[in-house]
Amino acid sequence: MISEVLSSHQCSWFGTSYGYKPWLRLLWVLLVGFSPASRAQQGTQPQSIKIEGDITLGGLFPVHSRGPAGVPCGEIKREKGIHRLEAMLYALDQINSDPELLPNITLGARILDTCSRDTYALEQSLTFVQALIQKDNSDVRCSNGEPPIIPKPERVVGVIGASGSSVSIMVANVLRLFAIPQISYASTAPELSDNSRYEFFSRVVPPDSYQAQAMVDIVKNMGWNYVSTLASEGNYGESGVDAFLQISREAGGLCIAQSIKIPREPRPGEFDKIIKRLMETSNARGVIIFANEDDIKRVLQAAKKANLTGHFLFVGSDSWGSKNSAIEDQEEVAEGAVTILPKRASIDGFDQYFTSRSLENNRRNIWFAEFWEDDFKCKLTRPGIKYDPGRRKCTGEERISRDSQYEQEGKVQFVIDAVYAMAHALHSMHLDLCAGSMGVCEKMDPVDGRMLLQYIRSVNFNGSAGTGVMFNENGDAPGRYDIFQYQMSNVSNPGYKNIGQWTNHLRLNSEEMQWSGGDRKIPESVCSFPCESGERKKMVKGVPCCWHCELCDGYQYLLDEFTCDMCPFDMRPLENRTGCRPTPIIKLEWSSPWAIIPVFLAILGILATTGVIVTFIRFNDTPIVRASGRELSYVLLTGIFLIYLITFFMIAEPSVAICAFRRLFLGLGMCISYAAMLTKTNRIYRIFEQGKKSVTPPKFISPTSQLIITFILISVQLLAVFIWFGVMPPHTIIDYEEQKPPNPEFARGILKCDMSDLSLILCLSYSIVLMITCTVYAIKSRGVPETFNEAKPIGFTMYTTCIIWLAFVPIFFGTAQSTEKMFIQTTTLTVSMSLSATVSLGMLYIPKVYVIIFHPEQNVQKRKRSFKAVVQAATVTTHLSLKSNDKQNGESKVEPDRSQ
Repeated sequence: MISEVLSSHQCSWFGTSYGYKPWLRLLWVLLVGFSPASRAQQGTQPQSIKIEGDITLGGLFPVHSRGPAGVPCGEIKREKGIHRLEAMLYALDQINSDPELLPNITLGARILDTCSRDTYALEQSLTFVQALIQKDNSDVRCSNGEPPIIPKPERVVGVIGASGSSVSIMVANVLRLFAIPQISYASTAPELSDNSRYEFFSRVVPPDSYQAQAMVDIVKNMGWNYVSTLASEGNYGESGVDAFLQISREAGGLCIAQSIKIPREPRPGEFDKIIKRLMETSNARGVIIFANEDDIKRVLQAAKKANLTGHFLFVGSDSWGSKNSAIEDQEEVAEGAVTILPKRASIDGFDQYFTSRSLENNRRNIWFAEFWEDDFKCKLTRPGIKYDPGRRKCTGEERISRDSQYEQEGKVQFVIDAVYAMAHALHSMHLDLCAGSMGVCEKMDPVDGRMLLQYIRSVNFNGSAGTGVMFNENGDAPGRYDIFQYQMSNVSNPGYKNIGQWTNHLRLNSEEMQWSGGDRKIPESVCSFPCESGERKKMVKGVPCCWHCELCDGYQYLLDEFTCDMCPFDMRPLENRTGCRPTPIIKLEWSSPWAIIPVFLAILGILATTGVIVTFIRFNDTPIVRASGRELSYVLLTGIFLIYLITFFMIAEPSVAICAFRRLFLGLGMCISYAAMLTKTNRIYRIFEQGKKSVTPPKFISPTSQLIITFILISVQLLAVFIWFGVMPPHTIIDYEEQKPPNPEFARGILKCDMSDLSLILCLSYSIVLMITCTVYAIKSRGVPETFNEAKPIGFTMYTTCIIWLAFVPIFFGTAQSTEKMFIQTTTLTVSMSLSATVSLGMLYIPKVYVIIFHPEQNVQKRKRSFKAVVQAATVTTHLSLKSNDKQNGESKVEPDRSQ
């Protein structure tokens, strides 16, 4: 403006005598890259709205969008531009007509278009500081030698704006140098909260740090832990995402799959590449988007083009808010999008004001005619503008809302609140400095910017929506947000639905949420799905939200979500492996098939043995009983009885007493039986061996001697058992290893006595030695005539018993790895013992009982012979047997000769 005045007087601008302060001149050229001369070369003055007043406020609005390369401005922006600009004009009208607020003072305005471009906005905003540039024009002369006539530029005391954060940051850097307070109605970048860098900046909207916190709370409330972020290049997008990332890191439990920046000047196909990158981590369906309206729309277009409608779940910042323009023609892709917007209300007074605007009553808005053409899709006849026959001509009779679609823009409330905040600050300042004065007093001419800033930071009033307007020490407004979701299904009017709010904490109505296809269930956006019960998380290195699930197998349980641990030895895992439970304790039950057969055999054996004993007692003095050796027979029958009896101790539930009886009787019955038989066979063997040498009978063949020898043999077993009792007293144990298969469901603890397989064999080993020795003597006595003794029945008994026990060994030890080991071994042992006792009973006593009962005529006394006669008869028999064998051998030798 100054340059035009000077040039009209043909005066020099940069003459040495016309001086800015040197540092201001340098600042102007270096920071702005602009000079009045350059503007003169452009031949255009920055278009602006001028409202006269006692105090002038500046205004910055994105009336036009960013133009293509080389062109600063593009198409007009109806909502974000004209609606907001008119909101400032409306607020000025309301304040100037209010007798209580700034009485006798009129607020004026200088309103500029930023064209949504930070560099252009900076160039425009230089208008605000012209009056503050001190200059010495005493040496400036026009061509006619007279001093130039330079109108004094208006002094702007404060600026309302800007909209975009990048624009506000650029402008704030200049306004700070001239101490001009600035109140933004839409800039939310966290960077602007830095009071050391932007001390003159305030805003009636909360910063994105609050917004980012609200968005983190929304994401976590929906159960998402794996999301991507999209940010438009610039302060708003980048700082918003940075705040989101920082808060999510501090909160924990949220991972970022992709963090993508949208270039300021995207190349063709750029958005297709962005969608492709997002699909590299397709599990991250949630996309946090801090982007401008144009970028949002192109992201949705690219997603639709890639046939990914319904895949991405967008969480949009306040730049998306509840705007329909951002999703126009892309509603299906945007369905389910959750957006956030500073808490606002529709201002009815503004609706009445704006819908009443027309070309005739709104000439102060120099861009209103352009808005009229765009809103009503018509063309006005204006000087210098060629008429387009393809569009209908505007009549001027059109009316907003009646002939065009109208919805109040979301930031209108905040524009009004920003103007009122400035007015309240000026009002308080006027009360303090100009008490009792009408109009602006000398102390407020000019207005001190730094003092005004203090009054701005101190305001506290109810704004246009009834909510409190105030600032903290950084110039930030409190965080109050409405949360919306764009819904299409099952609603008569598709659109944004309020589903909650955030005021320092989240209140979200999840029941009101609705997703693609009308689904009410919140979709998942997680890197890894929760592990099944009993599975641990094996984390992916560097990505705390991603893991692989590994089953806790065997006897492991889930100690925590990352660790499997072994259950204690006496426990097994629960079916869901979340803990351990006691392993069931089992024992051999009487009803078990493994017990029924041994018990049946034992009962039969006991009955038979009892029958034999009763028969022998009844016929104790008969020849057969006396000839069988009554004393040793009773001892032997007692041993057989105990062998059968041990079956019941082996099957009974283990206890200390039962374990003691097992130790005592397991080997004792067999020891008694085989000790008695060994004594018998040894007596026979010694008698006939002695008879071959002399007629003198051997020693210790009397019944008393035989009993003593037998009891001595038995005492060895008893001594060993009692020593065992003293060294290791009997007790029960629960064996958890014997039945511990790979599947813990089949694991069992076995209640048993403290007798290992080795101790069991050792317990029987002495009896086995007696059995083998008895077998040896039976073999040696096999040639003795059976009419004289029991050698041969005893021999047959021992041969059969050896076969039984030889079969027992592989069965007993071959089942050591079986899960039924205890049952098989117990059954094998008891059956083998019962069979060996049955063989002894059947071979030695059943024939005698048969004769006694069924053939009593044979149970008579035969002629008693002396020892000498017995020996001689045995010797003769032996010799005859040998000769018979020799004769047979000789015949076998000569028969071949006879055949010749």
